[in-house]
Amino acid sequence: MIQLTLVAGARPNFMKIAPIVHAIQAKQQAGVSISFRLIHTGQHYDKKMSGDFFEQLNIPEPHANLGGGGGTQAEQTAAIMVAFEKELLAHRPDLVIVVGDVTSTLACSIAAKKLVIDVAHVEGGIRSGDLSMPEEINRMVTDSITDHFFTTSEIANNNLRQLGFDDSSIHFVGNTMIDTLMANMPRFKRPDGELFDQLVAGEYFVMTMHRPANVDQEEKLKQMIDAILDGTGDLPIVFPVHPRTAKNLEQLGISSSRLHMTEPLSYLEFNYLVKNAKGVITDSGGITEEASVMNVPCITLRDNTERAETVELGTNELVGTNPANLPPYLKKLMAGEWKSYQGIPLWDGKTSERIVSKIINLYS
Repeated sequence: MIQLTLVAGARPNFMKIAPIVHAIQAKQQAGVSISFRLIHTGQHYDKKMSGDFFEQLNIPEPHANLGGGGGTQAEQTAAIMVAFEKELLAHRPDLVIVVGDVTSTLACSIAAKKLVIDVAHVEGGIRSGDLSMPEEINRMVTDSITDHFFTTSEIANNNLRQLGFDDSSIHFVGNTMIDTLMANMPRFKRPDGELFDQLVAGEYFVMTMHRPANVDQEEKLKQMIDAILDGTGDLPIVFPVHPRTAKNLEQLGISSSRLHMTEPLSYLEFNYLVKNAKGVITDSGGITEEASVMNVPCITLRDNTERAETVELGTNELVGTNPANLPPYLKKLMAGEWKSYQGIPLWDGKTSERIVSKIINLYS
């Protein structure tokens, strides 16, 4: 019996884990001797992380919640490590699978390796080169002790080779986020409410902004929103907004009849809006992947990206954090002159099948 422990610490992690769970269940039904425990570290407390959320993704609720949220980065890392070590001592697996680049990814990798348990990193090898991002440190430390890398691109493969890792530990499989996207696209649903009823496909923008570089400097935030409003004609902008960002905007007196600040949306609702938008303006990494595959123009308000393939082959453009950079990009987008999705290798909805097949080959 191959025993796996799957770790997730935040909503996006579960979207990356969900198709792996489905692929394991399919192998179980085919008679393969494989089992798993799904562990929520509790890193992010999110009221939307209810039974409905797991139902939407069609995965079982986690076997355990470690309750490792809150506190400073160091306190959170330590709390997750202590709780996960107890989980592993009680239920020792053959392999721990971590995904992405959150604090839980780092903490659980260290705890597993200290107990001499193999670690596989889904999304291993991606790099932004920006050490001011906690996520970059999480990626670097996790990759330094990982046994098997499940990678999303040839760029990630090359990053790992340059660090001295052998090809036998690098498994180019694609992107599990795209598995989730493709599996759920028929289920996307328009959010409820008058605002959403009035939106016309291809005639509105979706915006997300949460990084401190964009939202914590008041004057810069005001200039950024002004530049976006100036460059988007008379089209509505839907902005699911973090409460902290909403507070900053309110204090700055930023408001427009076209700027619609909403509560955070569910996965199926948010991606419905993205799929039907004229364009997306974001500082998130994951959204650039989804927008690219759905062939929706994407402007990224960051100075670097760990997902360079979305710029090279996708619909993403890295615009930077200077509001003065925005006008020419928005002009091009409004004129309908944006680049199209070229297709990213192995982003085909079958990544998780490849991951689980590889694990069975390695651990049988």
